[in-house]
Amino acid sequence: MRSHNPAGGPAFSGNTTGLLTVSTLEIFLFATVFTLGWLASRASWEELSLRWRPGWWVVPLGVSYSVAIRFALLVIVMVIGVVLVATRSVTVETLQGFMETNSPDVEVLVSVSALQHNSAYFWLMLTLVSFVLAGLREELWRGAMLAGMRALWPKGFGSLRGQYLAVTLIAILFGTMHLAMGPVAAGAAGIVGWFLGVIIVLHRSIWPAVIAHGMFDATTFAILPWALEKLQHYR
Repeated sequence: MRSHNPAGGPAFSGNTTGLLTVSTLEIFLFATVFTLGWLASRASWEELSLRWRPGWWVVPLGVSYSVAIRFALLVIVMVIGVVLVATRSVTVETLQGFMETNSPDVEVLVSVSALQHNSAYFWLMLTLVSFVLAGLREELWRGAMLAGMRALWPKGFGSLRGQYLAVTLIAILFGTMHLAMGPVAAGAAGIVGWFLGVIIVLHRSIWPAVIAHGMFDATTFAILPWALEKLQHYR
């Protein structure tokens, strides 16, 4: 993970006031677009996967999925690396150099310094940003995208197989939205997005995915300062 201070500053600002301002604006803009989309489509809660399923299992399932996604992401990265080296597509040194050069540029998104030294900023990132801006907002978006694709192209995306295809296309789009952080971050976001989409399809509900997404981001933000410090120490 790379850390620098981009000229424009991180997307979530570098102070508590800026973070709250950006968050409020993001929530307002999304709520406006989502409401307009719903008024145009009149999609039901069922179609948007907004039913609370499966009961009280939502939270423990979401937490479990979060752990599973992180483990799966680690395994996928390791397998890709092993295959590339084993097939002599790249050398270990080349792969290490690529990962160092293209590691996620975290300060495009968040201020690591503020995470380290501003407790209010830290906890807002772990709660408001992780569970509302990321978890709730992005899974509402994912559920709406899936519902829209099913409604517009029922032959292509109406079946279970079609929904998994839709989830894959949505995940690719989700990954490209993270390209500002570098290709590795975009790839990882795409993989995580695919798993979250699969969760929505499996449960016909966004809520386990909301919890999984929120937990994934919250734990990432929590360990980020420590991880960057360790990486800089070993360089």
